[in-house]
Amino acid sequence: MALIKKHVAQDVEELPKFSTLKDAVNFFESTDSLNEKDYAIEEISKFNDGGEYLISYISHDKVDKHIATKVASVISKIEPSSAPIAEIMNLLKLDNAYVRNLGISILRDFGNAIKYYIVKFLIGEDRDLRIFAINVLGDVNFSESRDMLVELLETEKDINVAMTAVDYLAEIGEMRDIPLLEAVKKRFAGEFYAEFAVDSAIKSIRG
Repeated sequence: MALIKKHVAQDVEELPKFSTLKDAVNFFESTDSLNEKDYAIEEISKFNDGGEYLISYISHDKVDKHIATKVASVISKIEPSSAPIAEIMNLLKLDNAYVRNLGISILRDFGNAIKYYIVKFLIGEDRDLRIFAINVLGDVNFSESRDMLVELLETEKDINVAMTAVDYLAEIGEMRDIPLLEAVKKRFAGEFYAEFAVDSAIKSIRG
């Protein structure tokens, strides 16, 4: 017996086209449909400043995980030269561990494109930003991470910044970095915290 294909009429709702970022954002914020929100996220990312809006949106403490994941997926596909990298880096300061990890994932996808921002923070006067940049290096861990940590430790005078770098160098350092670590230990002689951190790092590198 031949099979007869039945044609069933289906009502397919067309999704709107947006001429401005504001229209796309209004649609995104007004709908409760996850499919429509996903569509709107894709469209928002195509506008200037759309990436900034999306990153700002997922920075809220109680952001829906599905939405946050969709945003991260879309942002990861943006050309790094057009991506809101500074805003993405700020995700790593959030208390929300899920969103922090999404931020790390995006930055890993961008690779060397984030180097400028890390260097900018590392050479700046703001101690907290230097520590933050070191944490980004540790989380993202691209090919130049070790070299940048070594360069920082050659001159860093702030004990908190230096020891943050030492902690990460313990994980990715090489035997040739041990003399530098010994020099750092001498620089902060008398500081038990520094001596302990450096000794631990050297022990870790030596295995």
